[in-house]
Amino acid sequence: MKKFLAALAALLLAPAALADVHVDNVNGYTIGEGGRLIRFNGILIDNAGKVKQLLQRGERLAGRADYRIDGRGRTLIPGLFDAHGHVMGLGMGAIQLDLSDTNSLQEAQAKIAAYAAANPSPRWIIGRGWNQEKWGLGRFPTAADIDAVVRDRPVWLERVDGHAGWANSIAMQEAGVTAASVSPAGGKIEKTGNQPNGIFIDAASTLVQKAVPATLPRTRDQALQRAQEILLSNGLTAVADMGTSAEEWLVLRRAGDEGRLNVRVLSYASGVENLLEVAGTHQTPWLYDNRLRMVGVKLYADGALGSRGAFLKQPYKDSPKERGLAFLSDATLKNLMVRAAMDGFQVAVHAIGDAANAQVLEGIEELSDTYKGDRRWRIEHAQIVDPADLPRFARNGIIASMQPVHQTSDWRMAEARMGAERLRGAYAWATMAQNRVPLAFGSDFPVESPNPFHGLAVAISRVDPQGQPAGGWMPEQRVSLTQAFSAFTRDAAYAAFAEDRLGSLERGRMADFIIIDRDIFNNATPEQIRGTQVLETYLGGRRVWQRGSPSSSGR
Repeated sequence: MKKFLAALAALLLAPAALADVHVDNVNGYTIGEGGRLIRFNGILIDNAGKVKQLLQRGERLAGRADYRIDGRGRTLIPGLFDAHGHVMGLGMGAIQLDLSDTNSLQEAQAKIAAYAAANPSPRWIIGRGWNQEKWGLGRFPTAADIDAVVRDRPVWLERVDGHAGWANSIAMQEAGVTAASVSPAGGKIEKTGNQPNGIFIDAASTLVQKAVPATLPRTRDQALQRAQEILLSNGLTAVADMGTSAEEWLVLRRAGDEGRLNVRVLSYASGVENLLEVAGTHQTPWLYDNRLRMVGVKLYADGALGSRGAFLKQPYKDSPKERGLAFLSDATLKNLMVRAAMDGFQVAVHAIGDAANAQVLEGIEELSDTYKGDRRWRIEHAQIVDPADLPRFARNGIIASMQPVHQTSDWRMAEARMGAERLRGAYAWATMAQNRVPLAFGSDFPVESPNPFHGLAVAISRVDPQGQPAGGWMPEQRVSLTQAFSAFTRDAAYAAFAEDRLGSLERGRMADFIIIDRDIFNNATPEQIRGTQVLETYLGGRRVWQRGSPSSSGR
C-alpha cells in the first residue's frame, strides 16, 4: 500500500502526466453535444493530459492503463469555467484592504483604521469592496468619512463593482483634484457644492488613480498566486479574464515561464491599445500547454447600476435628472469594434443599462454585414434589457455573458433605481435560452464571490442565501440545473473559442476536473448546491489543489 501511494503521489504531482491513468469508481457527470447531461463511472486520461475515454458502468477500457485510481464513488465533474472574472483584481483584493464583508459605514471605518495601524507601509492605503447600498447608508460615503479615521495617509478604495472610487482628502490633494477639476467624458466627480467630496465615478476615477504608486512586480506575482489558490479551491480551472492590461499579461507570462500557471486564462485585453501591444495583429497562440491565450478585447459601453453609471433609456426613478453614463459615442464604439474585428479578434462589450445594451446591439448588427463568419460577439452582463430588444440577441451569433449572482445582489437596488415595471427584461436568463442565445455564466469576481456553486444555486432558484425573495425574483427567468451547468462549462468554453479543448470531459478535451463532496444532480436543493465543497482540483489530469493540504489556502 505504501508503495502504491508513493507511486500515485509521484504521478499526480509530476509536471506532466507520464502514463495513461484510469480514474475508476466515480459518479461522473459532463455536458455533451446539444447540452445533454452525460453520466459515467470512469475516465481514461492519456499521457498528454487529455481524455482518452469515458466509461459507463461495466464498459471495458479501449486500451491499457498504467495506473488505476479508485475514486471511492465520489462525484466528479469538469472543472468549472468562469466566463467573466478579473484575475489580478481577485488577487490584489486578497492581499489589500477588503471591505466587502462590512455591513455599515462604521464597520468600514473601523476596518480602515485597523488596517492603517497594522500596515504602516506602503504609505498609500489601497483597497476595495465598499457598497453603500449594503450599508443602508442612503448616500455615497465621503472623504470626510475616511478623514475621521485616517487623515495623514492617502486612502483610495474601489467600490465593490469597480465602477467608483472613494478617496480621502489627502489623496485628492496629492492627485491635484480641486474645485476646478472637471468630470471627464464617461465619468463624474461627485461634489458637495462646488467641492469634490471624495467619490469618483467610472472614468473620473483615473483622476486619483494616476497618483497611486505603481504596484511592484513581486506584489503582482504574489497576487496572481493568491488568485489561483482561490479559484482552484472553488473548482474553477478556467476563466475569461475580462480587461487584461499589458502589465497583467506579463505577470501571467512570468507565471507560465516559471511553471506557476495552474489556471487556464482566456484573456480579453483592456481596450484596443493593450490588445495591439500584447497580441499585435492576431489572437495569440495557446501558450503553456493550453493555459494562456489572448483571444479578444474588452470594451465598455456604460458603468454600473450601483453608482448610477448604467446608461438607461429613461431617467433613474430615484434620481430623475440622471440617465447614467454613455462611455462611448455610437461612432467611437463601432470604430473600436471594427479595429478589433478586422484582425480577427473577438469583441466583448460591457453593457448593463438598457440604452447601453441597445447601443451594442446596434453596433453588432451594423458590423455583421461586413465582418461575417463565426464572430461570437459577446455582450458582457446584458443585465437590464428593454424587452423589445431581447429578440435581437438571437441574431448574429451573439453570446450573452451573464452573472447569476448579480441578480440576487442587485434586485432590491434595481427596483429602487428603475421600478419593477421597467425590469421585465432584466437578468433574463430563461428568455435568452428560449431564444437559443448561447449563455456563458460567470461571477464577475472580485465583485462577487468566485464560487460557481453560488451561481448554479441562484440560476435555478432566483433567491439569495437567505431564501429571499420567497419563491424567487421573477422566477419565470430560472433555468434548469443542466442549463446552468452547461453555461459554467461547455458553453463558457464555446464563448471563448475554446470548446475544442476545454469545458467538457469528452474525448480529446483536456482532463480538467474536480471531485466534490456531494451529487448536485441527485435532487439537490439550491441550498445544498450552494454549500458544495470542492475536495480536489485537477488540471490536465494532474492534481493542482486538495482540501486540507498545507499548500491549499483558498477561500
